[in-house]
Amino acid sequence: MALVHYPVLNKNNDIIASAVTNLDLHDISRAAKTYGVKSVYVVTPLKDQIVLVEKVIFHWTGGLGSSYNPKRRQALELINIQETLEGVVNAIGKSSESQKTPKTVVTSARHGQSNLRFCKFRELLKDGNPYLLVLGTAWGLAESILDGADYVLDAVKGDCSYNHLSVRSAAAIIFDRLLGRDD
Repeated sequence: MALVHYPVLNKNNDIIASAVTNLDLHDISRAAKTYGVKSVYVVTPLKDQIVLVEKVIFHWTGGLGSSYNPKRRQALELINIQETLEGVVNAIGKSSESQKTPKTVVTSARHGQSNLRFCKFRELLKDGNPYLLVLGTAWGLAESILDGADYVLDAVKGDCSYNHLSVRSAAAIIFDRLLGRDD
């Protein structure tokens, strides 16, 4: 999965680069580890944000935090950094057993008729091909990312009109719907 910080939108629909948050790194990697996700890619072109992510990862995988909390180390070891989503796609294609480019499945809070249903995506995940789940930060992924995707996943919706989940909450819900046990 990829957590994209650029290009994303702000509340005025301007394309921005959002800040990486420590909570997102911890919570999403822990959820990913719990559900068997192979890698968590943090996408940002901002050098200071890359340095921040590297410091957090090192603290928990090679620094004092690695012995203090080995379970946290296991989760944060899933994190990789890429400057672009294209870099993520290329890295997965090179590392996948089949050397196949992954199909991209982007998330959006907007609902569309042609969106990929969770149950359909769950079935696709069984076909042996690589898939990349792409989540956006801030106010969501830029149109260029949505337009370039193979699929747009159905929105995570509750039973009311309010719909502005944190990305870490949305990630956990999506992982459970796609990879959770049915019992």
